[in-house]
Amino acid sequence: MSDRTQTTGVPAGGSAPGHHDPHEHEHHEHDHGDDTAHGHDHEGHHHHDHSHGHGRTDHSHAHHGHTHHKGLKGWLFELFVPHTHDAADSVDDALEASAQGIRALKVSLFMLLGTTVLQFLVVLVSGSVALLADTIHNFSDALTAVPLWVAFILGRRAATRRYTYGFGRAEDLAGLFIVAVVALSAVLAAWQSVDRLIHPQVLQNLGWVMGAGLIGFAGNEAVAIYRIRIGRRIGSAALVADGVHARMDGFTSLAVVLGAGGVMLGFPLADPIVGLLISAAIIILLWGTVRSIGRRLMDGIEPELVDRARHALEATPGVVDVKRVQLRWVGHRLQGAATIAVDAEASLRQAEQTLHEAGHRLRHALPKLDEMVVTPTAAGTHTS
Repeated sequence: MSDRTQTTGVPAGGSAPGHHDPHEHEHHEHDHGDDTAHGHDHEGHHHHDHSHGHGRTDHSHAHHGHTHHKGLKGWLFELFVPHTHDAADSVDDALEASAQGIRALKVSLFMLLGTTVLQFLVVLVSGSVALLADTIHNFSDALTAVPLWVAFILGRRAATRRYTYGFGRAEDLAGLFIVAVVALSAVLAAWQSVDRLIHPQVLQNLGWVMGAGLIGFAGNEAVAIYRIRIGRRIGSAALVADGVHARMDGFTSLAVVLGAGGVMLGFPLADPIVGLLISAAIIILLWGTVRSIGRRLMDGIEPELVDRARHALEATPGVVDVKRVQLRWVGHRLQGAATIAVDAEASLRQAEQTLHEAGHRLRHALPKLDEMVVTPTAAGTHTS
């Protein structure tokens, strides 16, 4: 063992079809803090030459104890509370996560478009630029679902010879597009507000304006709750950022209500001033989204995830030391590499068993892990 180094890939979440541990694990008694299933694939362990026949498409959901409601109640339940799988389900986590992300985008897209149409109708009869700014922003927010939708679909494609790591980065690129669209909407809203300050106009139907603002708040908050919940569940920074963005849109809709109230109290410039404040708030809050997406593109990772991976490896029987742990997000999935030291006198079979157990522990510590390349070295040797 001292004169050789093995490298093994440890796929997680079912990314490699059709290969399971020779033993089954039941995990109903503890929670791993995630709604995704834990696959038990071991593509890198070539010494197993048998297959259990669980591919990506032959998994049945008929016996998992899910409650399926019928009628309108069932439709609403499935729309806003997509069913999840417990840890014993051997499904492809990446595909399941992408499907949930796409569902969230579909739902939020139509909700925001409906909100935007209602608000725009009120803009036509009232002339409120604050409401116009909010309407433009809501429309841009609805449109941001489209590139993210495309990114989720691309992310489900298999890796190719040119894109050997797959297409998960499309999700982060979509995040950059979202940032650009939101920034453009802020500039457009500010321009409309400045124009109204220079050329003031009398607002009409202030009650309708306030009602439209409340509709905007309700619609955006519903979208925010749904996007953030699904984004956190599947680990998508872009979807979470889009949800936070929708929540901020909701509060800007409340600002429209305040502007209309100011006009009703005899302060006609309240409407364009609120429009400018909305634009400024958008730009300020956009910085948080830029940081989140930028960190992903620079392969930034939450330190606690690295700690969890390191602790999982250190707790593995046969591991003498953990010399290196690297993780990065690719879309809403994790990839990484680690170097561990094992006993220099260990046999090849013992080293393989250690790698097998290390991969098992890593998948439980990091449910969103797709692949972890673990390289064993003999204890006492120097690695760079």
